[in-house]
Amino acid sequence: MRLSLAVRLTKTALYQKPFVLRNPAVLKQTTRIAQKPIANYIQRQWVQSTSTQSTAATAGLVNDDDNSKSKRIVYGGWIDRLPEKIAPYAFLARIDKPIGTWLLYWPCAWGITMATYSNDVSPWSAAFMLGAMGFGAVCMRGAGCTINDLWDRDVDNKVERTKIRPVAAGTVSVPQAIGFTGLQLLGGLAVFLQLNHYTMLVSASTLSLVVAYPLMKRITYWPQFVLGMAFNSGALIGWSSMTGAINPYVCIPLYVGGIAWTLTYDTIYAHQDKKDDVKVGVKSTALRFADKTPQWLTGFSSAFVGLTALAGYMNGQGLPFYLISVGGAAAHLAWQLKTVNYDDTKSCWDRFRSNHQVGAIVWSGLLADCAYAATLAA
Repeated sequence: MRLSLAVRLTKTALYQKPFVLRNPAVLKQTTRIAQKPIANYIQRQWVQSTSTQSTAATAGLVNDDDNSKSKRIVYGGWIDRLPEKIAPYAFLARIDKPIGTWLLYWPCAWGITMATYSNDVSPWSAAFMLGAMGFGAVCMRGAGCTINDLWDRDVDNKVERTKIRPVAAGTVSVPQAIGFTGLQLLGGLAVFLQLNHYTMLVSASTLSLVVAYPLMKRITYWPQFVLGMAFNSGALIGWSSMTGAINPYVCIPLYVGGIAWTLTYDTIYAHQDKKDDVKVGVKSTALRFADKTPQWLTGFSSAFVGLTALAGYMNGQGLPFYLISVGGAAAHLAWQLKTVNYDDTKSCWDRFRSNHQVGAIVWSGLLADCAYAATLAA
């Protein structure tokens, strides 16, 4: 009887079914058995089993939740507050890092302002075009970054700094990235249609540079030169959008000087990834110049300042331009080259990003010169 009752208790514990004892004699016998070691053992095993299952279930829920959360890539900054499906596209266009947009925009602003200074151009027309070029810079820079990531998707996933880029990480597929590029180019097309026919031709001729730049990193140590040609075409586009043609005596020095500026800031930028670039076989001026980088960048910075001054001289710019645009840019670049640490990623990023201020300084001098000339003419 004791064995039979023990078996029934065991089945009850295993299957967790209610077991009711109605016979008083059996109930009394059960009470005595419950005090025996076997009953205590069965009871302890059942309690431990139930507790373990409950804990495991709870842990599974936590782990599932953690795994769900870990699927979303953390980009850092305000982009992480966007909806999960939108954030990768915002990061793909580098909306959270507007420095690239500014570096593309400033040559446009220089060209527009210099053309306005020396030609009979309405200030309102110049203001409209400055705004249009700003919108175009956002669209085209985003499209350029997306194209770059499509080219580099097999390289970016091997570089620590770039492995979270959406195409390399797989959060945006290649067809989706191509579609997103087309959408951004449509925004650029809206600005393109505001231009005169001459400027349309100049703008269209630069698109091949945007597409070719990422490829240049695989075949030459001078991809920054190609980037400079693409980014500083805005100086030509900005001028011709106001006048319908290019004045080579002003625009060529401004354009070539801008390329020298790009070689300066993007070489600093490239020093962030030089170790990884060697591993994956990507080329850059940072690797080409190596320990001679300070000397090379001093030369490029000097060329930028000198050619900008020449462009201003050919355009008949006044004293504010030389004091602010030329003098201010020279001082800022000297500070950059003196303080940058080419072996420190943060130092390189900070100095690279500060080139937004160089562009702003040059434009501020041009704007001040326009105001000064208007005061003298009044």
